[in-house]
Amino acid sequence: MFTPIVVSKPEGPYGTILTTGVTNWPGGSYDPESHVLYVHASAGIISNGLVPGDPKRSEFAWISGNAAPGGGRGGGLRVQGLPIVKPPYGSIVAIDMGRGEILWKIADGETPDNVRNSPALKGVSIPRTGQQSNTIGILLTKTLMIVGESAPTTQSDGRMAAMLRAYDKASGLELAAVPMPAGQTGTPMTYMLNGKQYIVVAIASQSYGGELLAFRLP
Repeated sequence: MFTPIVVSKPEGPYGTILTTGVTNWPGGSYDPESHVLYVHASAGIISNGLVPGDPKRSEFAWISGNAAPGGGRGGGLRVQGLPIVKPPYGSIVAIDMGRGEILWKIADGETPDNVRNSPALKGVSIPRTGQQSNTIGILLTKTLMIVGESAPTTQSDGRMAAMLRAYDKASGLELAAVPMPAGQTGTPMTYMLNGKQYIVVAIASQSYGGELLAFRLP
């Protein structure tokens, strides 16, 4: 449904409230044998508006922005540092394309540290919330679904890591996980070389340069 963006003004309104609960350019992965589609979806709420374009930088009369104090481009709306939408913030959904039914849905990604350590949630048991991302692609094998987290979180031993996880693609049950120094930024791939199977993932973050990370299976 088309939602028009308002002109953002210092006295208000600041912007149009929009939901970002969608899939993005990595798309999904389809299993032609079971006719099941696996997609990653993020959930979020943002505020976005239109502000006059700077003729020195843009040929457009209006550009995306926010005239609120400290505005800039619209971002996620938060209360006490927490997203205003319910988790999961990132999900993987298995859809039976023959029947048009959701078979299962799981949270994709560990709970972000700012949510897990929020003073507003002190004493609250928080299940895995998943992570919002626009860069998560999914690798399917005969029996597995392999996908990584978009951002590192603090592990039980105190180190920061993003996990690459393997799930049973029939049920969504997590079967294994290995740590990565940065979050996944593309779709994993797999290949065989000299009788060994490899999985390669593109990773990067603001503080970690882009890399291709390869794992070799036993």
